[in-house]
Amino acid sequence: MSIMGLLPKPYGEITAGQILYRDTDLLQLAPEQMYAMRGDRISIIFQDPMTALNPVQSVGKQLNEVLELHRPELNKAERRATSLEMLSKVKIPLPEKRLDEYPHNLSGGMRQRVMIAMALACKPDILICDEPTTALDVTVQASILELMLELQQETGMSMIFITHDLGVVAEICDDVAVMFSGRIVEQADVFELFDHPKHPYTERLLGLIPSLETPPKHRIDIKPITEDMFR
Repeated sequence: MSIMGLLPKPYGEITAGQILYRDTDLLQLAPEQMYAMRGDRISIIFQDPMTALNPVQSVGKQLNEVLELHRPELNKAERRATSLEMLSKVKIPLPEKRLDEYPHNLSGGMRQRVMIAMALACKPDILICDEPTTALDVTVQASILELMLELQQETGMSMIFITHDLGVVAEICDDVAVMFSGRIVEQADVFELFDHPKHPYTERLLGLIPSLETPPKHRIDIKPITEDMFR
Protein backbone atom coordinates (compact mmCIF):
# COMPACT_ATOMS: atom_id res chain seq x y z
CA MET A 1 0.00 0.00 0.00
CA SER A 2 2.92 2.34 0.69
CA ILE A 3 4.52 1.64 -2.69
CA MET A 4 1.23 2.17 -4.50
CA GLY A 5 0.32 5.31 -2.54
CA LEU A 6 -2.83 3.64 -1.23
CA LEU A 7 -2.36 3.94 2.53
CA PRO A 8 -5.76 4.83 4.06
CA LYS A 9 -5.90 8.49 5.08
CA PRO A 10 -5.67 9.83 7.73
CA TYR A 11 -4.88 6.59 9.58
CA GLY A 12 -1.71 5.71 7.69
CA GLU A 13 1.20 7.86 6.59
CA ILE A 14 4.83 7.48 5.54
CA THR A 15 6.99 9.35 8.03
CA ALA A 16 10.49 8.67 6.66
CA GLY A 17 12.47 6.99 3.91
CA GLN A 18 12.24 6.70 0.12
CA ILE A 19 10.49 4.46 -2.40
CA LEU A 20 12.74 4.46 -5.45
CA TYR A 21 11.61 3.35 -8.90
CA ARG A 22 14.06 3.98 -11.76
CA ASP A 23 15.86 6.59 -9.61
CA THR A 24 12.56 8.42 -8.95
CA ASP A 25 11.29 8.76 -5.38
CA LEU A 26 7.60 7.88 -5.59
CA LEU A 27 6.95 9.81 -2.39
CA GLN A 28 7.89 13.04 -4.16
CA LEU A 29 5.51 12.57 -7.10
CA ALA A 30 2.44 14.79 -7.44
CA PRO A 31 -0.89 12.93 -7.00
CA GLU A 32 -1.63 13.02 -10.73
CA GLN A 33 1.83 11.57 -11.52
CA MET A 34 1.31 8.77 -9.01
CA TYR A 35 -2.15 8.16 -10.46
CA ALA A 36 -0.59 7.69 -13.89
CA MET A 37 2.10 5.38 -12.50
CA ARG A 38 -0.32 3.17 -10.56
CA GLY A 39 -1.69 0.34 -12.69
CA ASP A 40 0.61 1.25 -15.57
CA ARG A 41 4.26 0.88 -14.52
CA ILE A 42 3.49 -0.68 -11.11
CA SER A 43 0.49 -2.98 -10.66
CA ILE A 44 -0.93 -4.95 -7.75
CA ILE A 45 -2.94 -8.13 -7.26
CA PHE A 46 -4.90 -7.92 -4.04
CA GLN A 47 -5.29 -10.69 -1.50
CA ASP A 48 -8.93 -11.68 -1.89
CA PRO A 49 -10.30 -12.07 -5.44
CA MET A 50 -13.80 -12.45 -3.97
CA THR A 51 -13.90 -8.80 -2.89
CA ALA A 52 -11.32 -7.08 -5.12
CA LEU A 53 -13.56 -7.05 -8.21
CA ASN A 54 -16.57 -4.74 -8.49
CA PRO A 55 -19.65 -7.01 -8.18
CA VAL A 56 -21.94 -4.73 -10.24
CA GLN A 57 -19.66 -4.33 -13.26
CA SER A 58 -18.94 -6.95 -15.89
CA VAL A 59 -15.47 -8.43 -16.27
CA GLY A 60 -15.12 -6.69 -19.63
CA LYS A 61 -16.01 -3.28 -18.22
CA GLN A 62 -13.44 -3.61 -15.44
CA LEU A 63 -10.70 -4.67 -17.86
CA ASN A 64 -11.72 -1.91 -20.25
CA GLU A 65 -11.41 0.70 -17.49
CA VAL A 66 -7.72 -0.10 -17.01
CA LEU A 67 -7.07 0.42 -20.73
CA GLU A 68 -9.18 3.60 -20.87
CA LEU A 69 -7.11 5.14 -18.08
CA HIS A 70 -3.63 4.13 -19.27
CA ARG A 71 -3.98 3.44 -23.00
CA PRO A 72 -6.19 6.29 -24.28
CA GLU A 73 -4.79 5.85 -27.80
CA LEU A 74 -6.77 2.61 -28.17
CA ASN A 75 -10.29 2.77 -29.60
CA LYS A 76 -13.21 0.70 -28.30
CA ALA A 77 -12.60 -2.26 -30.63
CA GLU A 78 -8.88 -2.31 -29.82
CA ARG A 79 -9.61 -2.24 -26.07
CA ARG A 80 -11.98 -5.19 -26.43
CA ALA A 81 -9.41 -7.09 -28.49
CA THR A 82 -6.75 -6.41 -25.85
CA SER A 83 -9.11 -7.53 -23.07
CA LEU A 84 -9.81 -10.77 -24.94
CA GLU A 85 -6.08 -11.29 -25.45
CA MET A 86 -5.40 -10.82 -21.72
CA LEU A 87 -8.14 -13.25 -20.68
CA SER A 88 -6.73 -15.79 -23.14
CA LYS A 89 -3.22 -15.18 -21.80
CA VAL A 90 -4.32 -16.03 -18.24
CA LYS A 91 -5.97 -19.18 -19.63
CA ILE A 92 -9.62 -18.33 -18.99
CA PRO A 93 -11.78 -20.56 -21.22
CA LEU A 94 -14.36 -18.93 -23.50
CA PRO A 95 -12.95 -15.40 -23.03
CA GLU A 96 -15.60 -13.82 -25.29
CA LYS A 97 -18.32 -15.13 -22.97
CA ARG A 98 -16.46 -14.17 -19.77
CA LEU A 99 -16.12 -10.53 -20.85
CA ASP A 100 -19.88 -10.07 -20.49
CA GLU A 101 -20.20 -11.99 -17.21
CA TYR A 102 -20.09 -10.64 -13.66
CA PRO A 103 -17.70 -11.71 -10.89
CA HIS A 104 -20.35 -13.80 -9.10
CA ASN A 105 -20.54 -16.01 -12.22
CA LEU A 106 -16.88 -17.00 -11.78
CA SER A 107 -15.07 -19.31 -9.36
CA GLY A 108 -12.38 -17.98 -7.00
CA GLY A 109 -9.59 -19.17 -9.28
CA MET A 110 -11.21 -17.57 -12.33
CA ARG A 111 -11.66 -14.27 -10.48
CA GLN A 112 -7.99 -14.31 -9.50
CA ARG A 113 -7.08 -14.87 -13.17
CA VAL A 114 -9.21 -11.84 -14.07
CA MET A 115 -7.31 -9.82 -11.44
CA ILE A 116 -4.01 -10.96 -12.96
CA ALA A 117 -5.26 -10.01 -16.44
CA MET A 118 -6.19 -6.52 -15.19
CA ALA A 119 -2.83 -6.09 -13.45
CA LEU A 120 -0.87 -7.12 -16.55
CA ALA A 121 -3.00 -5.32 -19.15
CA CYS A 122 -0.55 -2.41 -19.40
CA LYS A 123 2.60 -4.57 -19.23
CA PRO A 124 3.94 -3.20 -15.91
CA ASP A 125 7.59 -3.28 -14.86
CA ILE A 126 6.68 -4.37 -11.32
CA LEU A 127 3.82 -6.57 -10.13
CA ILE A 128 3.05 -6.58 -6.41
CA CYS A 129 1.29 -9.79 -5.33
CA ASP A 130 -0.36 -9.49 -1.92
CA GLU A 131 -0.93 -13.12 -0.89
CA PRO A 132 -2.79 -13.76 -4.15
CA THR A 133 -3.46 -17.44 -3.43
CA THR A 134 -4.64 -17.21 0.20
CA ALA A 135 -8.37 -17.60 -0.48
CA LEU A 136 -7.92 -20.44 -3.00
CA ASP A 137 -7.77 -24.19 -2.50
CA VAL A 138 -4.46 -25.98 -2.95
CA THR A 139 -4.97 -27.25 -6.51
CA VAL A 140 -6.09 -23.81 -7.71
CA GLN A 141 -3.14 -22.22 -5.88
CA ALA A 142 -0.73 -24.42 -7.84
CA SER A 143 -2.25 -23.45 -11.20
CA ILE A 144 -2.22 -19.73 -10.32
CA LEU A 145 1.45 -19.88 -9.24
CA GLU A 146 2.38 -21.74 -12.42
CA LEU A 147 0.55 -19.13 -14.47
CA MET A 148 2.31 -16.24 -12.71
CA LEU A 149 5.72 -17.78 -13.27
CA GLU A 150 4.95 -18.27 -16.97
CA LEU A 151 3.79 -14.66 -17.34
CA GLN A 152 6.81 -13.34 -15.44
CA GLN A 153 9.19 -15.22 -17.72
CA GLU A 154 7.26 -14.10 -20.80
CA THR A 155 7.13 -10.39 -19.92
CA GLY A 156 10.35 -9.98 -17.92
CA MET A 157 8.59 -8.02 -15.18
CA SER A 158 9.71 -8.11 -11.56
CA MET A 159 7.39 -9.55 -8.91
CA ILE A 160 7.22 -8.58 -5.26
CA PHE A 161 5.46 -11.57 -3.69
CA ILE A 162 4.07 -11.06 -0.19
CA THR A 163 3.21 -14.31 1.61
CA HIS A 164 3.52 -16.22 4.87
CA ASP A 165 3.51 -19.55 3.01
CA LEU A 166 7.12 -20.74 2.77
CA GLY A 167 6.09 -23.46 0.32
CA VAL A 168 5.07 -20.68 -2.08
CA VAL A 169 8.33 -18.84 -1.36
CA ALA A 170 10.34 -21.93 -2.27
CA GLU A 171 8.35 -22.36 -5.49
CA ILE A 172 8.33 -18.83 -6.86
CA CYS A 173 10.99 -16.57 -5.29
CA ASP A 174 14.63 -15.81 -6.06
CA ASP A 175 15.45 -13.49 -3.15
CA VAL A 176 13.66 -13.42 0.19
CA ALA A 177 13.27 -10.80 2.91
CA VAL A 178 11.88 -12.10 6.20
CA MET A 179 9.94 -9.47 8.15
CA PHE A 180 9.03 -9.46 11.83
CA SER A 181 7.20 -6.66 13.60
CA GLY A 182 7.50 -4.40 10.56
CA ARG A 183 11.25 -4.83 10.15
CA ILE A 184 13.38 -6.92 7.80
CA VAL A 185 15.29 -9.31 10.06
CA GLU A 186 16.95 -11.46 7.39
CA GLN A 187 17.57 -11.21 3.66
CA ALA A 188 19.09 -13.89 1.42
CA ASP A 189 18.59 -15.80 -1.82
CA VAL A 190 15.99 -18.54 -1.52
CA PHE A 191 18.48 -21.45 -1.40
CA GLU A 192 20.65 -19.82 1.26
CA LEU A 193 17.61 -18.96 3.37
CA PHE A 194 16.23 -22.50 3.40
CA ASP A 195 19.62 -24.22 3.81
CA HIS A 196 21.22 -21.81 6.30
CA PRO A 197 18.66 -19.63 8.12
CA LYS A 198 20.43 -17.16 10.37
CA HIS A 199 17.68 -15.43 12.33
CA PRO A 200 15.69 -17.22 15.09
CA TYR A 201 12.41 -16.04 13.58
CA THR A 202 13.33 -17.55 10.19
CA GLU A 203 14.26 -20.80 11.94
CA ARG A 204 10.91 -20.73 13.68
CA LEU A 205 9.02 -20.26 10.41
CA LEU A 206 10.92 -23.11 8.76
CA GLY A 207 10.32 -25.31 11.79
CA LEU A 208 6.57 -25.03 11.29
CA ILE A 209 6.66 -26.57 7.80
CA PRO A 210 5.26 -30.14 7.92
CA SER A 211 7.76 -32.82 6.95
CA LEU A 212 7.39 -36.48 5.97
CA GLU A 213 10.17 -37.28 8.47
CA THR A 214 8.41 -35.54 11.37
CA PRO A 215 6.63 -37.90 13.81
CA PRO A 216 2.84 -37.39 13.76
CA LYS A 217 1.23 -35.38 16.55
CA HIS A 218 4.52 -34.36 18.14
CA ARG A 219 5.01 -31.14 20.08
CA ILE A 220 6.61 -28.26 18.17
CA ASP A 221 9.44 -26.65 20.11
CA ILE A 222 8.99 -22.90 19.55
CA LYS A 223 11.58 -20.50 20.91
CA PRO A 224 10.10 -17.31 22.36
CA ILE A 225 10.93 -14.20 20.36
CA THR A 226 12.59 -11.46 22.38
CA GLU A 227 13.98 -8.02 21.62
CA ASP A 228 17.52 -9.43 22.12
CA MET A 229 17.15 -11.24 18.80
CA PHE A 230 17.11 -7.92 16.95
CA ARG A 231 20.30 -6.49 18.45
